[in-house]
Amino acid sequence: MELGRISTAMVTPFSSTGAIDFEKTRTLIEHLIANGTDSLVVCGTTGESPTLTAQEKEKLLSFTVETVNKRIPVIAGTGSNATAESIESTLMAERMGVDGIMLVTPYYNKPDQKGLYAHFSTVAEKTKLPILLYNIPGRSVINMTSETTIALSKVKNIRAIKEASGDLEQMAAIIEGTDAGFKVYSGDDGLTLPLLAIGGNGVVSVAAHVVGNEMQKMITAFNEGRTQEAARMHRALVPLFQELFTAPNPVPVKYALQKNSVDTGGVRLPLIGYDEENMAFDKVWEKFKSNEHIFV
Repeated sequence: MELGRISTAMVTPFSSTGAIDFEKTRTLIEHLIANGTDSLVVCGTTGESPTLTAQEKEKLLSFTVETVNKRIPVIAGTGSNATAESIESTLMAERMGVDGIMLVTPYYNKPDQKGLYAHFSTVAEKTKLPILLYNIPGRSVINMTSETTIALSKVKNIRAIKEASGDLEQMAAIIEGTDAGFKVYSGDDGLTLPLLAIGGNGVVSVAAHVVGNEMQKMITAFNEGRTQEAARMHRALVPLFQELFTAPNPVPVKYALQKNSVDTGGVRLPLIGYDEENMAFDKVWEKFKSNEHIFV
C-alpha cells in the first residue's frame, strides 16, 4: 500500500435531499487527482462515515474504485468499535477492490492496550489487504501508545499509521521503534512539516481538498533540502489549516470546496452547515491567496 506523500481523507458529497451524490463524487475525485492527491481515504471521519449505512459505504467504495480506475490507491475506512463489524466491513471493501483499509481505534468501549492489540491483529488475520492504523484520541477517547503501535507493526499486513494524537514525541518513538517499511503519517495538516522533520512520511489530509498542490510543493522543498522555503510555505498554510477546524470536520472544508467551485453539498445531522457570520474562512482564504507567490 503506497499512500504517497499526501493521502486525502475524502468528503462524501451529498445531494439536496441528503443522499450520496455520485456525479458530485466523480467531479470531486477528478479534482483531487488533479490537485496533489497521491491516494484517497474513503468512508473515514471526513467522509462522515458514522452517518453512512453499510449499503451506502458499499456503493460509494465501488463507485470510487471504478472512477479512480487504478490511477491512485483507494483506502477504505472500515474500522468501528466492534471487531466483528470491522471484519465484516473489511471483507466488503476487499470485494469492492480497494487497495487497502484504514482501521480507527475503537471508540466508546475504551479498550486497554491489550484490547487494542487484539482488535487490530484479529482484523488483520481476516484480510490480505494492507492496513493503515488510525490513532485519534480526540474522537475515540483512548490513545494507542507507541509500544502498542510498534508491536502491531510486526503483523505482516499492518503497514502504516495515521497518527492524530498531535504528540510528536509519540510519533518519534514509533518511527524509532519500527522497521523502515512501516510508514507514519500525520492526521493533522499542521504537523505535516514537523513530522517530516523527524522522519515521518506524509499526511492524511483534509486541507488537500483545496491546497493539495501547495502542500506538495512544501513537501518537495523540504525533501530537496530547501528547509527555509518549506518553513515559509508551512507558515503561509497554517492559518488555513486552523480555519478548516474551527467547526466540526468536514463542515469548513465542504464550505471551502464550494468557494473553490467544487460542490459537495451539505453535511448530515447531527452536523449542521457552515456559519458564515461567525466564521472567517473567506478572510483567511483571501490572505492565503495574497501569499501564492511563496508557492511559485
